[in-house]
Amino acid sequence: MKILQSNKFLLDFMIFIGNNVVVMKKTNRFIWLSIVLTLIVTGPVSAHRLPGDLSETCDPVLQKGLEKCLISLNLKKATNHKSLSIVLVDITDPASPRMAYINPNEMMYAASLPKIAILLGAFERISNGEMSLDPQTRETMARMIRNSSNRAASEILNRVGKAYLADLLQSPRYRLYDPKKNGGLWVGKEYSKAGAWKRDPLHNLSHGATGLQVARFYFMLQTGRLVAPELSRQMKSILANPAIEHKFVKGLKSIHPDSRIYRKSGTWKQYHSDSAIIEHDGRRYIAVALAKNHRGGKWLSDLIVAMDDLIFKSAPSDLPNNSFHHNTAF
Repeated sequence: MKILQSNKFLLDFMIFIGNNVVVMKKTNRFIWLSIVLTLIVTGPVSAHRLPGDLSETCDPVLQKGLEKCLISLNLKKATNHKSLSIVLVDITDPASPRMAYINPNEMMYAASLPKIAILLGAFERISNGEMSLDPQTRETMARMIRNSSNRAASEILNRVGKAYLADLLQSPRYRLYDPKKNGGLWVGKEYSKAGAWKRDPLHNLSHGATGLQVARFYFMLQTGRLVAPELSRQMKSILANPAIEHKFVKGLKSIHPDSRIYRKSGTWKQYHSDSAIIEHDGRRYIAVALAKNHRGGKWLSDLIVAMDDLIFKSAPSDLPNNSFHHNTAF
């Protein structure tokens, strides 16, 4: 135990296993045991590599299926014109995520979706003892996320600090806004009539996002690497129970009303976005879509139905559909 306690990376990995690995075949259990024993021997460098970040390597089966979905939904033209960005990641096995995407680094105005970045900033402050997670503050954050309250978002943003949040999103630890990847999550304005204090450096957007960086946010959240494992769990609970039932939620409720959805969307004029971790029937995946079209809300409702079907139909045969454990996953 002293060896484990002296190795933060190893502890994080053990928590990751506890939250994501379920009862597997005996061979799989031996594989996980071997990995843990290797980490004990080799130390923090090896441990730091597990679990990895999302790469931009597509799963060929999932990618082909996503492209077929776009054709069947008559959305191919929208992606060709870069008015639609999509990222889909099967994280049922978080050690081997399966990814597909269209225009993943296309940065768009994302309206309320970047409120997830404010949530991250608040929890960073909480972890440093600079804010408290009291019931009232938690309720304010829940209203910011679930009800998309602009007043709550502006209140939390000002408590976190605008410059602090901008630095955090660009920090080497997170890189959720990365100039090398055409930007990402950005909050350069309160959610009010006040003017922007700092638009993003690449596209001059006040509230922006790319599909890839939003997907990375959710992947780090699920694997316990936003702030700390326990605080990631708390953040995910705030993303649960969305109060606005449109776009992804509307589509999913029409086919799987028992789905667990951890989500944040955004809407302003012709800009529509949605993002979520979705769990049902033993599978877990991340879906992100950003659209620039007045019909974008309908696009996203239809798209999530097709992507949900794709996740199950393309599942690897060696990873059964009941392979994650609802009680231990956060």
